Amino acid sequence: MVGLVDCDNFYVSCERVFDPGLRGRAVVVLSNNDGCVVARSNEAKALGLRMGDPLFRIRELVVREGVAVLSSNYVLYGDMSRRVMSLLAEMTPAITQYSIDECFVDLEGISDPQGLGRRVVRAVERGTGLPVTVGIAPTKTLAKVASRFGKRYRGYGRVCVIDTEEKRRKALRLTDVGDVWGIGRRSAERLRAEGVDTALGLTERTEEWVRRRLTVVGVRTWKELRGESCIDVDELPERQSVCTSRSFPDQGIGDEEELERAVANFAASVSRRLREGHTLCQSLTVFAQTSRFRLDVMPHIINATVQLPVPTNDLRELVSASLSVIRQCFRKGSLYKRAGVIVWNTCKDEAVQGNLFDPRDRALQERLARAIDEINLRNGHDAVHTAVQGGRGWKLRSERLSRRYTTNLEEVIRVRSDSLGEA
Repeated sequence: MVGLVDCDNFYVSCERVFDPGLRGRAVVVLSNNDGCVVARSNEAKALGLRMGDPLFRIRELVVREGVAVLSSNYVLYGDMSRRVMSLLAEMTPAITQYSIDECFVDLEGISDPQGLGRRVVRAVERGTGLPVTVGIAPTKTLAKVASRFGKRYRGYGRVCVIDTEEKRRKALRLTDVGDVWGIGRRSAERLRAEGVDTALGLTERTEEWVRRRLTVVGVRTWKELRGESCIDVDELPERQSVCTSRSFPDQGIGDEEELERAVANFAASVSRRLREGHTLCQSLTVFAQTSRFRLDVMPHIINATVQLPVPTNDLRELVSASLSVIRQCFRKGSLYKRAGVIVWNTCKDEAVQGNLFDPRDRALQERLARAIDEINLRNGHDAVHTAVQGGRGWKLRSERLSRRYTTNLEEVIRVRSDSLGEA
């Protein structure tokens, strides 16, 4: 059996742990730069607020209904995720983190999976204040289905188990085909057009029928829904690209050096993410664009790709390649509203063939990078950085940012007692 532990409305729940006044209220969390909705409480969902709604379009509804609006606090969310995963690692035989708020648990050999699921729910809520739901089933895809029912119906006590054929068929009959893990929006539309509306309907088609419409990946999902475990999270395809981008507040960036600083920081971010995943990239794209809504500024778009001679995740190489694009393409007088760096064609760092004519000392470069990583790990991101990164001449608009309660001593919760004073 496999368990899926899923934190309920994770971003919102993290905020509610430290601000009880948000409980029972409609709450939304915004994306970087306070642009769009990226997380909603159940109360906000009931008001019709959707993922991706731009704040300016829902402002009237937000004010009318008294919706609490918060900026994304990724430092807080990341630390709370770490705490949840640490608790799970202590309680279960083996875990595989799938996302910031989801984790698969190996329940092989556990005599009472449901009992363990209930202990997990209690322990995580007691240890972090976060509500979680546990879905248990013979396969990961069915565990996802079970988790959805555990969230939807309170009678399950946040632990839903699919352990019989009768439960499997009933759950799949009540699951829309578009809600199945691994079935995208377009695939769901194609299946509905051919009369397949539910997950159960998909399982009743033949393997060849599924293969023609959903390829071999869809066949794996079909098998999992039928109870055959064949998806290993560790074997899922690696992301072929990594992107870091931002929208700039106010009028945008019109100074070349300031744009270079921003792009250098984006390149440093993707470098860090590549190194954390032990991956390299073979090409890099830099983009920047002016606002398409401003008619008083001449529109301009920068979009250029650099092929790297040797796959790399080196900070200096990626920053240098990114800056070369900006220096060649920057147009004076333009106000760039958004920019970013994308690295493509990623691969594992142990599966790369070197270049006989490579002018760089890769071994020395790797030792330097490792030393920088260790310093930054002890002292915080970018404690050591390239000079061009400097300080940001711009900052994200995070007007509704909560405190970093768990990672910054200056922002921890303070308790006041009438007899003892402030503590």
